[in-house]
Amino acid sequence: MSEEVLIQYCAPTLAGLKTGNLFTYTFSAREEMHAEIRRYNRILAGKKLCIIPMRYRNGKALLYLYRPDALRRDISAADTARMLEEAGYGSDSASRCIRELIRRLESQEQFPHEIGLFLGYPPEDVRGFIEQKADNYKMIGTWKVYGDVEKAKRTFQAFRSCTARCRRQWQNGASLEQLASERLCTDRRERTQNICGK
Repeated sequence: MSEEVLIQYCAPTLAGLKTGNLFTYTFSAREEMHAEIRRYNRILAGKKLCIIPMRYRNGKALLYLYRPDALRRDISAADTARMLEEAGYGSDSASRCIRELIRRLESQEQFPHEIGLFLGYPPEDVRGFIEQKADNYKMIGTWKVYGDVEKAKRTFQAFRSCTARCRRQWQNGASLEQLASERLCTDRRERTQNICGK
């Protein structure tokens, strides 16, 4: 697994703009992949980031890079907690919710629709996706938008800018650890402006 792959698919999470990202990693030997995950977790642990395998299929692993503190915050929010309870998660523990999500990913062919809640998607958009069966959305970007289109546009642009900036900084010699450094920002809006050059 290369740093370039992590930056390409996970820059908004690395930079603290997003709770988590999923990406697929092709491996030849599971042991080697686990060694790579451990290596990256050692690098990123001090930055409050974690990578875990979620599912294995046909020589590919679905990996989840996330910020545990952000996930705990997200799942404790009333709308998200209610949706997870309705979906049968039955716990407000982030680690138990992740274990349940892994169980569902391993036992189902398609992604559970509530997976967006683990990626920092707005609950109203996840609910809309579920209730509308992925139709009748107002806009599509990183996710299908059913709620606030203007806010989603700004968020999607911030993610694109962040990815481009992280890629440039990495190509100019910044390490993954430097890209994942906490910025001196107090909220996501400031963080978006500081990290994504807006």
